[in-house]
Amino acid sequence: MDLKRKLLSQSTVIFAARIFGAGMIFLAQAGIARLWGANALGEYLLILAAVNLIAVAMPLGFETIGSYFAAEYRAKGEGQMLRGFITRAYSHVVLSTVALAVIGYPLVGLLGVPGKVLQEHWTPAVIMAFASAMVLVNGALLVGLKRPFAGFFPDTIFRPLVVLAALGVGYFAISAEAALSQLIWILALGYLAISLVHFALVIGAIRPIASIERARPKEASRWWRFAMPWVVIALATDYFFDLDLLLLSGHLSHQDLAIFGVCTRVFSLVSFGVASVYAVTLPDMFESEALKDRAGFHRKVGDANLVASVLAVVLFVLMLIVAPFAFMLFGPAFQAGVAPLAVLCLALVVRSVFGPASLMLSIHDRPLASLPAIGLGLGMLIVGNLLLVPPLGLMGAASAALLSITVWSAAQWYTALKIAGVDVSIRARLRRPEPMVERPAE
Repeated sequence: MDLKRKLLSQSTVIFAARIFGAGMIFLAQAGIARLWGANALGEYLLILAAVNLIAVAMPLGFETIGSYFAAEYRAKGEGQMLRGFITRAYSHVVLSTVALAVIGYPLVGLLGVPGKVLQEHWTPAVIMAFASAMVLVNGALLVGLKRPFAGFFPDTIFRPLVVLAALGVGYFAISAEAALSQLIWILALGYLAISLVHFALVIGAIRPIASIERARPKEASRWWRFAMPWVVIALATDYFFDLDLLLLSGHLSHQDLAIFGVCTRVFSLVSFGVASVYAVTLPDMFESEALKDRAGFHRKVGDANLVASVLAVVLFVLMLIVAPFAFMLFGPAFQAGVAPLAVLCLALVVRSVFGPASLMLSIHDRPLASLPAIGLGLGMLIVGNLLLVPPLGLMGAASAALLSITVWSAAQWYTALKIAGVDVSIRARLRRPEPMVERPAE
């Protein structure tokens, strides 16, 4: 099976699973809004956003590079190095959880509105953060070990089932406050169970990999050189809207936060369809790079970028058609989210068209070069929220996000072009249907 067929078949299965899981999440969020009001949904989304941001920081970036190093060590048969990397990644999660439990409570109170909401549910929030961090590390490793289904399905199918079960139990609560508390506790314990089963899959996947002993005294420093920039990259891309929700908590009411939060969750679903394309081909890309097959690497990047860009446009059009009907489930007030969602989906098209520039910079051993573009984008987000949200409300929030993503995507693309000498945008793939040829960097 050639790469394009593999991308379309496997990414379609993963995306279909995500659609199924996201549909359950969508219905659960609609149920929260209908049963206990938009304010309860707003608090629920704030808690999830804070937990997600904490969880992605807990492995100290090792979940963001897990696929790369797992694929490299698997391709080279370096099972001992793989086991060392895995031990380091999971130790970060455990130690971060202990630190969070001991000193985290007073610190989150400094975050203002989201901090106060999080403190009210602190113990289950810590459990959720630990479980979410474990799933992030597990999933990255399994993708790198060419088990993308095992990597994605716990998060795409089983966690949504836990959310629905928690909503069913919360239905019998005597008040909205009690229902939200029960919901968070059930989610925490359910996520924990899923993360432990997921971890067992990782252990089973690495056992058959033989160990070739090679002395690499500086390998740990190589992990850190990639991990620290990539945790920032992950926060700015995969968890961009969780961060944005926390920033907007001081500008929007809980109802508007709930509406915008639903928009961002739908956007996350749509963006996962594009991310699954890259996830399916990542092990092949990294294997080509590990074996010094630069022509094969660039060809695979180009094919993945082409498929991702076309998919982003298709999903954007689909959201224009489906969104008005989907928002009806939440109640009349949520129709205000239809236009902002369309603006957010444009951001996905922009990001796909500019291509995986941060990946290219890391492949060329320049991961830190991505950070100025990300800093510029986040700065634009803060300024955009301050200038556009007060007069425009939800549309201002969506426009600020689109502006931020456009600026940092363009800046990263230009940085990769100058440093790596490779144009990873869709323009390069359309102009050169044959394998991309690397030109000298300036």
